[in-house]
Amino acid sequence: MYVLRRLFSNREGATAVEYGIVVAIICGMLIAGFTLMSDKLLEVFNYLATFLKA
Repeated sequence: MYVLRRLFSNREGATAVEYGIVVAIICGMLIAGFTLMSDKLLEVFNYLATFLKA
């Protein structure tokens, strides 16, 4: 019983896992945002390419 209690009370490395989860959530949000705005971004880049070509 003592070994199990010690195992579950060990908190070392928990912050690395938490940071990993936060980074994964942020990456997911960025990918979703870029996906939703991709058509508008493509339109802006095409406009700039046409403007710079002239």
